[in-house]
Amino acid sequence: MSDTPAPVAAATPRSPSDPRFLIPLALLALYVIWGSTYLGIRFALESWPPFLLAGVRFLAAGVALYGFLRWRGMAPPTRLQWRNAAITGLLLLGLGNGLVCFAEQRVSSGIAAVAVASMPLFAALFSGMYGEWPHRRESIGLAIGFAGVIVLNLGSSLAGSSTGAVALLVAAAAWAFGSVWSRRQVMPPGPMNTAAQMICGSIALLGFALLSGERLPLHPSLRSTLAILYLAVFGSIIAFSAYLYVLRHARPALATSYAYVNPPVAVLFGVLLAGEHVGPFDLAGMAIILAGVAVITLAKSKGNTAKP
Repeated sequence: MSDTPAPVAAATPRSPSDPRFLIPLALLALYVIWGSTYLGIRFALESWPPFLLAGVRFLAAGVALYGFLRWRGMAPPTRLQWRNAAITGLLLLGLGNGLVCFAEQRVSSGIAAVAVASMPLFAALFSGMYGEWPHRRESIGLAIGFAGVIVLNLGSSLAGSSTGAVALLVAAAAWAFGSVWSRRQVMPPGPMNTAAQMICGSIALLGFALLSGERLPLHPSLRSTLAILYLAVFGSIIAFSAYLYVLRHARPALATSYAYVNPPVAVLFGVLLAGEHVGPFDLAGMAIILAGVAVITLAKSKGNTAKP
């Protein structure tokens, strides 16, 4: 027997397209960008009516992305993929985002983010209907995160309306069901999925705007114009693409964990850019929320990563 030690295999460099690399990067984008969009919506609403705001935002982003992808040679969605994108776009963007914009006329950006944080619980319920219940550690993380949302809500001095609260809960449920349903459907590949859903969702939103009598603003403020540009580029193209990627490559509990991080991020942006106050309950709620997300993220149960 030779005394020469066996050669040690060289570590394989992690590919930039490796989900182990892209999932944390996509989650970071969701945590920060979508946390900031609540304040962006508040600024945009200074000049724009809610459904028209969301419709123009997603139409501009969707058409721009679709045109770019077709110019790069990507095939258009099939008829089945367009149908599935239309249903998902209606649920996620038409009802989900549209009702958030509607509610922010009546409640603060921080309260809106807190209410939407119920979405992972709806997602866990809908996933269970398809036989995909959260693992034990994921369930613990969901419970911790929801407890943090309650604490954060107790610390808020801003009152909302019952109409806004109902709209936010319907938005959270619609977004959750659309997310769970789309995981089991034939969707357009990659970024084409983002473009198709935004185009379809924008059509629904513009229809809501027409039915509610909304009109284009004649003299929008500079801040609201910059806000809608930020929402279209960062909130729609970048962050929504990241969400659809995580939704395809990770379990629902991890993919929807952004909803627990968005409230503290939204509150922090409100403090920095809108002069909102943060009290002890707010700080405690943020810490509890982040702890819950850490539990979900560190869950190593078998099957923690779904097949694409």
